[in-house]
Amino acid sequence: MAPSSQEWEPPGNPARFNHARCPTCWAVSTSVHSRYRRRPADLPASGEAIRLHLEVRRFYCRDPACPRRTFAERFPKLLARHAQRTRRLAEAQARTGLALGGQPAARLLAHLAMPCSATTLLRTIRSVPLPKLPRPCVVGVDDWALRKGRTYGSIVVDLERRRPLDLQPDRSAETWAAWLRHEPQIRLVARDRSTEYARGTTLGAPAAVQVADRWHLLLNTRQMVERWLARVHPRLKLLPPITAPAPSTQRIRAYPRSPAETLARAAAAGRWEELYDDVRRRRADGQSLRQINRETGLARATVRKYAFAERFPRHGRRGPGCSILDPHLDHLHARQAAGCENAMQLWHELRSRGFAGTVKQIRRWLSERRTCPARTTIRRLQTPLPMAPAAPPLPSPKQLSWQLLREPHDLDAEAAAAVARVLQDDEAAKVADLGRRFCRIVRSRCGSAPAEPGIAPAFDAWLSDARACGVRVVESFASSLAQDGAAVHAGLRLPWSSGQAEGQVNRLKLLKRAMYGRAKLDLLRRRFLLAA
Repeated sequence: MAPSSQEWEPPGNPARFNHARCPTCWAVSTSVHSRYRRRPADLPASGEAIRLHLEVRRFYCRDPACPRRTFAERFPKLLARHAQRTRRLAEAQARTGLALGGQPAARLLAHLAMPCSATTLLRTIRSVPLPKLPRPCVVGVDDWALRKGRTYGSIVVDLERRRPLDLQPDRSAETWAAWLRHEPQIRLVARDRSTEYARGTTLGAPAAVQVADRWHLLLNTRQMVERWLARVHPRLKLLPPITAPAPSTQRIRAYPRSPAETLARAAAAGRWEELYDDVRRRRADGQSLRQINRETGLARATVRKYAFAERFPRHGRRGPGCSILDPHLDHLHARQAAGCENAMQLWHELRSRGFAGTVKQIRRWLSERRTCPARTTIRRLQTPLPMAPAAPPLPSPKQLSWQLLREPHDLDAEAAAAVARVLQDDEAAKVADLGRRFCRIVRSRCGSAPAEPGIAPAFDAWLSDARACGVRVVESFASSLAQDGAAVHAGLRLPWSSGQAEGQVNRLKLLKRAMYGRAKLDLLRRRFLLAA
């Protein structure tokens, strides 16, 4: 198929076969200078790649004032200037690249008879114009991680139309304020409790209403309780259980480790205790947390935890998980009752039954059930290892913070026992009561169209009680809420939230990871906005 150039001229020109217009001076010319052929690629047909054979005419420009002497006729609806592919093929390749990315789209297009390199695809994606959206009036802003823990940006979402508006390279107040100054019609901003977003909104849109997101209020409450628990957790573990633990036939602890492993774990705990003492000593000397972080090389979260903990925060005892040895326990109990205490022999028997573990796991199981020490056991280590305490282990601060903030009727028996054990401490009872009260205030607003009339007075009363409770972590949290009081009140009164921004962040994470972390911000922003 070799269509002539006349077949692809734009319709509506009555003299299309006789003349063409100069692209510089727009003078009409009928003098043909020469002809040449173009072979652009087009959309495939029946699974085969197609190339068009176009005969292009070159005309003389007879206008003496025009700098051109000759010009070639053009096909603006079919082909761009100097292009090697039609516009419709370029659009199909660009859409595939937007959906899949550079390398995946290049691999797929080769099978679809539309071959294109990954570099060309990325260049095509960057040339696609961004959609023109109506000016937003209600927006939500949230941060997202370009590189978690190091580089963060901001995402802006139109909450009324539920569409992303922009990706910003950082989450600073100046960048956010500069974006808001270009959108003076914005009347409401939903955000988390970041001080940078609060300051940027005040600078860029002082007349806009700021709404504190309710989910972030609940999250900050749990984080406040967790910070307090991290400091007092060693003290709470000394509290006795309310009721004696019920006997159970299931394992309540992991299989014991070998003496060498136990000694190595104790040595590691000793090294961490030395670091804890070092951090506490530096903090007492007046060093800042940032300075301690730089000089010791510990993570900032670890420095903060050690600096404010009353005692060394040992890890809570964990319950045992599923073991590949569990399906074979009946056989092991039967063989041990028959008098077999040879770990190697038992291991060979279990291998024939499909056991995929090592002999070390059999030795761990036998170590607490032997009637006499094994012949290979060192005599000085033949004393039995201390058994686990009868009291159930206290959950970690993160787990316990969730349990303390939940209503009592929502807890299972194990969680209710742990909460009752912790509430024996007067300070813990005070923190848990204030945390639950605040969560009730926030949740009473969630899901209701109009705000309940008693929410604002209840929040003010809670604020005064929290600021005078005597617990430093709770008082600091209440003070931060008071500083952001207008946004918190708006969050409890208005239906808007930054939930849409959180959902768009989730979609952005999927897109970023599909690009294997190699996306520059401009390319990621364009793909994100065009794929919305």
